[in-house]
Amino acid sequence: MSAINLLNESLQKKWKFETTMKVQEQMIPAMLEGKDIVAESPTGSGKTLAYVLPILNKVDGSKKSTQALIVAPSQELAMQIVEVIREWIVGTDITVQQLIGGANMARQIEKLKKKPTIVVGTPGRLNELVRANKLKLREIQIVVLDECDQLLSRDYRVIVKSFIEGASPNRQVVLVSATITDEIRLVASRMMKDPINIQIKPEDMVKVGKVVHSFVKVDEREKTDVLRRLANMEGVRGLAFINNLDQLLLKEVKLKYKDAKVVSLHADMNKEERKKSLDNFRKGEARILLATDLAARGLDIEGLTHVIHVDLPHTVEQYLHRSGRTGRAGADGEVITLLSYKDEKNYKKLLREVGQKPVQKIIYKGQLIEGNSKTIAKK
Repeated sequence: MSAINLLNESLQKKWKFETTMKVQEQMIPAMLEGKDIVAESPTGSGKTLAYVLPILNKVDGSKKSTQALIVAPSQELAMQIVEVIREWIVGTDITVQQLIGGANMARQIEKLKKKPTIVVGTPGRLNELVRANKLKLREIQIVVLDECDQLLSRDYRVIVKSFIEGASPNRQVVLVSATITDEIRLVASRMMKDPINIQIKPEDMVKVGKVVHSFVKVDEREKTDVLRRLANMEGVRGLAFINNLDQLLLKEVKLKYKDAKVVSLHADMNKEERKKSLDNFRKGEARILLATDLAARGLDIEGLTHVIHVDLPHTVEQYLHRSGRTGRAGADGEVITLLSYKDEKNYKKLLREVGQKPVQKIIYKGQLIEGNSKTIAKK
């Protein structure tokens, strides 16, 4: 059975998708042909399966060698990718190993001795293992950078470049992200051989959920209380982005003191703490997950109803990456900004660039409704 047919059949049965996604239709054949690829496609458009399926088609699990490397900027995204791969390799001899910070390195080294077919990891831990000569890159045939715009930023660029250059001379390099700047394309072109450029726009997706962009006007000091009210609201499962870690921790303490149903996710947490937070949120024990951008990068949570910009994003790319966590795979969602008065001008400019006309809302009698302070007066 061809990879496309396999994808179609499995998606229909397991994932309840009616058809393959656009990025999958374009990426899968190109990857199977061995082409280098730069793919820009909206969040929730099926990028992970678009590269995982061809990898599974191309690697040989009977060979005791690591043949594919997938690099992700965050522990959560790496673990998510591993979960997807594990679902697809049931009944095969293909193996996968995650190599992330916060986990026991000695245990990871032991598992590397078994030569997993596919390795998924974060740059820091992968670099440690490569430098210690525990992860051999030379036999790797496929390198995938998921969220490549972040992995090829100045923070990771040198390390990630070393992974690519250390792989097999005949390697295939695949880059995917929701947003890719001209600078990143230029950097990528120096590491690739005649890459195919794939660009999927939101309107090209098979089924796009309705996502409302809204804002609630608040004083800066009121944001914590607004979060508390949202956390107590029926039907809300929200991912709340806070720019500053200290502010996140402060808000978390205040919210938990008032028994708000919140958990947090940030870079200072270890692997077990992160997993516990995500499990509690996914099980519905918490209604709002407080997160920094790094921790929530690439995070995919089924049934997420709201993305909450507690702090205004600095760039269009940041706004799009955050906002793309909701309205995935055809579901509806809402992107709500807690807009302080000092940020109004920047918010209007940002939304113009994003191409959205936001709706003003207020919280009234435990619900989010369209309107302003005058609306309450009329009621």
